Amino acid sequence: MDARRSTRTLLAGLATATLLAGSAGAASAADASPSAKPAAKSAHDGARALCKRAPKIDKRIDRALKRLEAGKSRRGSVARLQERVDNAKKAGHTEIATFLQGRLDTRESLKKDLEQRKKDLAGVKTWCEKNDGGKKSSGNKDTDK
Repeated sequence: MDARRSTRTLLAGLATATLLAGSAGAASAADASPSAKPAAKSAHDGARALCKRAPKIDKRIDRALKRLEAGKSRRGSVARLQERVDNAKKAGHTEIATFLQGRLDTRESLKKDLEQRKKDLAGVKTWCEKNDGGKKSSGNKDTDK
């Protein structure tokens, strides 16, 4: 008897949900008239927030680059991983050397990416100084010409 009651309750709930969903869809369709103008797109590109976070981002990039450029004694450095690859090759562990070489390639490309981001961030900092921390930005200046 409990199975019948739970089945009836489930079916009643599904029917109610279907009716509510159908009426909400019809109401929203009625509200959308063809003459209604779409909401204006926001011209915010997050400049103010980026200007605010730039010093923290710069510190994080510096910390990561310092780790990558450290010597063989520092975990996470390119030099230490290169030493591990060389040791694996000397020991004849080709599978290990191949795996570590893939990690080394990734780490070296990360280093290049971080150096590029550092250069890009310097440009962002200059822009932020000229534009009062992103407060003076008034949309896209390329379209204002």
